[in-house]
Amino acid sequence: MNLTRAELIQSVSSQMPEKRWRHTEGVMQSAVVLARRYGADPDKADLAAILHDVAKYWPSDRQEQLLRDKALNDELLLYDKPLWHAEIGAYVAETEYGIEDTEILNAIRYHTSGRVGMTTLEKVICLADYIEPGRDFPGVDHIRRLAETSLEAGLVAGFDSTINLLLARRQVIYPLTVLSRNDLVKQLELEGEL
Repeated sequence: MNLTRAELIQSVSSQMPEKRWRHTEGVMQSAVVLARRYGADPDKADLAAILHDVAKYWPSDRQEQLLRDKALNDELLLYDKPLWHAEIGAYVAETEYGIEDTEILNAIRYHTSGRVGMTTLEKVICLADYIEPGRDFPGVDHIRRLAETSLEAGLVAGFDSTINLLLARRQVIYPLTVLSRNDLVKQLELEGEL
């Protein structure tokens, strides 16, 4: 599928409530700013941001079926449903929207969990999802301040926020999120930022 940016936006926005689309617009804005600040490709950041939540509001049974039938990361089925849409979103970006760029696909795939060895674009999309202007949760302003000088420090604070929330709710924590956080802490230690 070869869509213009406007057609892509129309297609993606039609698959979610208006409030979630406003969130996506905020991620698009934040991702481009972060990409320019930290040396990622702003066009790739914009495209990944447009698509990052494309499957978020698909019915759970549809997401589960895709995870099982398309040999996607079905380990996610052992964890909370909010993780599923990132893997499904990368699949949809590739199969329905013709995105072939692995960096963009991985930025979508890992925007909720992170991963060890994240690329700059992956960090940009993940952090933009935390700090977009419409986000309002305890600690978001601190994460935004950190994001002004360090992708890694901003992401560590974001992952800490998520992990602490899950701990407080006595929910299962996806191991990749912990591994991602630890990898970023190691990067900061190596750079002398911790």
